[in-house]
Amino acid sequence: MSVTPPYRLLIVGVAIVGLGAGLVACDGENAVRITKTTTTSASHDVEPGVLKVVEGLKCPETLGVLTRKGFADPGGAACTYGGPRGAEVVLYLVKLEDRSAEDVLREYERRVSSDMPQAAMRIDARQTENGTEEATVAAPGVNIQAKGDDASVKLPGLQIETRGDSASVRIAGINIQSKDGEGVRTEKSSVKIDSNGETTQIRTQAPGDATRASFILADDDVPAGAWRQVGFEARGPAGGPLVIATVRSKSRHDRVFEAAKDLVALNVGD
Repeated sequence: MSVTPPYRLLIVGVAIVGLGAGLVACDGENAVRITKTTTTSASHDVEPGVLKVVEGLKCPETLGVLTRKGFADPGGAACTYGGPRGAEVVLYLVKLEDRSAEDVLREYERRVSSDMPQAAMRIDARQTENGTEEATVAAPGVNIQAKGDDASVKLPGLQIETRGDSASVRIAGINIQSKDGEGVRTEKSSVKIDSNGETTQIRTQAPGDATRASFILADDDVPAGAWRQVGFEARGPAGGPLVIATVRSKSRHDRVFEAAKDLVALNVGD
């Protein structure tokens, strides 16, 4: 069973990257796609911090579960970290030059997805299907239920409940309620979730001129020792440069994505 319903999701304009800790669906018969560019309405302004213009990367010896490989190059444009069970994080400083931030992000999506080609192919096939309007996906830390215009999405650090024009969003302690579009501020933001059997793909994009984006591709149907999750966290001011941490992990629960996010924040800010 598959689904592509037109949800009325209310999403706070922040990058939601703590999703990588367990985003693999385990119901092989059900597939869910949640794709929405939304308007967010809030009674209080919540502005993200100003992102810094970075001239050289900060590459600490350790951060969370990550340990730097080799010496840090002061003012360098890349550094590599190792993590649990052979996980790898590479931090890049990427100048936009004559490219848009969106072009750079798509390039990095293709780059990390090439490490899990079968998972990427399953998601691509999923995106071409026409579905019904009801489905459920359950996995460790993940609960997605959809029926018509109503949806319930529960992920680590994120909970969204919608009922027609009403919505409730809880992200990292922030609680925003909306009904019938009432509010004082409107911003564009998007969260895209595609799930097909054992494979899940997530994109997030925060509002504003600055770049705050993440990408995760996860698959449980892989041989022992193969990559189970790949992705990136990207941030940067309007006009760049972008600080991008690419992630490759063989486990769903090693906190490598969280550490990669912290590494990006250390360099460019929240």
